[in-house]
Order: sequence, then structure tokens, then C-alpha cells
Amino acid sequence: MKPIIIALSLLVAGLPQHGQASPLVVELFTSQSCSSCPPADALLSRLKQTRPDLLVLDFHVDYWNNLGWRDPFSSTATTARQYWYDRTLHLGEVYTPQMVIGGGHEAIGSDTASVKSAIDTELEASSGRPIIDVSLARHDDHLTLSVGSGRGTARLWLVGFDDHHRTSVAGGENGGRNLDEVNVVRAIVPAGSWVGQGLTRDAALPPGEQFVLLVQQDDGLILAAVKAP
Repeated sequence: MKPIIIALSLLVAGLPQHGQASPLVVELFTSQSCSSCPPADALLSRLKQTRPDLLVLDFHVDYWNNLGWRDPFSSTATTARQYWYDRTLHLGEVYTPQMVIGGGHEAIGSDTASVKSAIDTELEASSGRPIIDVSLARHDDHLTLSVGSGRGTARLWLVGFDDHHRTSVAGGENGGRNLDEVNVVRAIVPAGSWVGQGLTRDAALPPGEQFVLLVQQDDGLILAAVKAP
């Protein structure tokens, strides 16, 4: 019976989340060359292990790459996303480590108390919002995403990430250290837009071992998120 149970569990995981709230998305902007970032990486790992109501993502920026170590997971797309949050949240600066919670709040990524407060604030704010049904199914060579009807408009983003990486850093501020990082983002790519009407479409697989769909307003607020089983 175990194979049947496992198969049914995977099938259910890929179905639309009718009436279920999406996990709260927590994004860490980090760099392997930043000496202040390993404590934030450790906090993100603890959140992944202890908070099933959260979906954590580890974004590596590229503006630290000229200090003796090129972060192998850094990208211009990640840096552009952090600068976008700088504008939408009216911060006036970008920095690492930074956590952005639900697209609407931010905190220093290594400050456990501030991160927890931001998570609690966003969970309370999101509790009264309408639930949007979303699903993401993985096939051999593509993904199928579905978003139900609702109010408003949003961008659709596909995120590819790896479950875990351990890196021996040979330079920069963390030279000589072995860094463990979870849910390391390998790509974030646009997947179209949502204008309140239900939609289903196919998309190419982005780089990464696992995949997430984000439904995000232009002001940064993440309306829904789902991970492919």
C-alpha cells in the first residue's frame, strides 16, 4: 500500500489549493562574499526546518563579486529583484543580508527578533485577504501553472531552486569557510501576467531542482505561492 499512498500524496500536492492559504514567502538576499550573511543563512535554514507555513528562498546578489570571490549562485536577475524591492518598499538602499517577507515587509536577515516580528506582521495582514487558488505541476520537460479567478492584477514568476548547497569559499570576506545554504535560487523568470481571470498555461523548466510559482502585485505584495511536488 505504501507506493499507492505516496503516489496519491504527490497527486494531491499538485492540485489547486482550494480554500487553502498559500505559504508566506520569505526571501533572503545574500552573498557568499558577505561576512554578515552566514548567520542569516543559518536563520533561513531554521525557518525552513521549523516553519511549514513559510516558503523560504535564498537569492544571491552579484554586487559582492569583485571582492575576491565570485558567488557561483549570484545573478543579475537576483540583484534586479532586490533593487525592485528597494523601490516598492521605499527603502533608499540595498544591503545584505536582507529578508523580504511576503513582498511587503523587510528586516535585517540575521536579526531573528526583527525577522520574526515581520513574519508575524505579514501573517496577520494576509489573514483577511481573499485566497487565490494556484497550482504548479511538473512534467518531464515543462511546467503547467494554474491561477484561479480573483480581484486585481499581478505578475507571474517561476523560481527554480536547489534544496541545499555546501560551498568551500576560497576568497572574499568568508574565504576559508564552508557555507551551508538551503533553497538556493538558480533562476527567476517571468511567466506572464494575471488580470483576475482564471488561467492555465505551460512554461519551460527554469534551472533548478525544485520550482515555485509566485503571483505578485506590482507593489511587491505576493498574493499566492505554490511549489511543484
